[in-house]
Amino acid sequence: MIARKKRLRIETERMSLRLPVHSDYRAWASLRDHSADFLHPWEPTWAADHLTRKSFTNRVYWAQRSMGNGSAVPLFLIRRTDDALVGAITLDNIRRGPAQAGTLGYWIGAPFQRQGYMLEAIQAVAHYAFRDLDLSRLEAACLPENAPSRGVLEKAGFKYEGVAQSYLQINGRWRNHVLYAMLRNDRRGRSDAG
Repeated sequence: MIARKKRLRIETERMSLRLPVHSDYRAWASLRDHSADFLHPWEPTWAADHLTRKSFTNRVYWAQRSMGNGSAVPLFLIRRTDDALVGAITLDNIRRGPAQAGTLGYWIGAPFQRQGYMLEAIQAVAHYAFRDLDLSRLEAACLPENAPSRGVLEKAGFKYEGVAQSYLQINGRWRNHVLYAMLRNDRRGRSDAG
């Protein structure tokens, strides 16, 4: 079986969202390394080899396979003015059949936080998911105290749905997460939960 290679590119006002490629390694490792203190409180504990070329190569292959089999859309956020890697966004756990849903995850490099890049990316990926992938529901989760992440989800149109107990291991501990969702044809009013 020959895997078909998809060359997805989503353009936003300031960025190109595209699959990671092997030549992104140095930019990715540098941004992750320099943003480590900023990212650690919000992410699973990094493996000892997290920043190695081999680990990154495995990520690139996973991204290609996942895109090819329709289970995920893992994208790097590339700023067009200087081709800088800003962060990443992944539409993962894509479920077909009666669910037609996927889960959104993302990270931004510390130098690029609070500049609207992630809002731009979330809106573009949501549009792609509903229009091109024909999904009906997007889900996202974050730590309750992660006000910037909650804020960007709410600005993008996600609605608060509740709390999942011990949802993910973050920074070495099982942590509760607040759950958000966006529906293709969302008729729910503004949520004041939070």
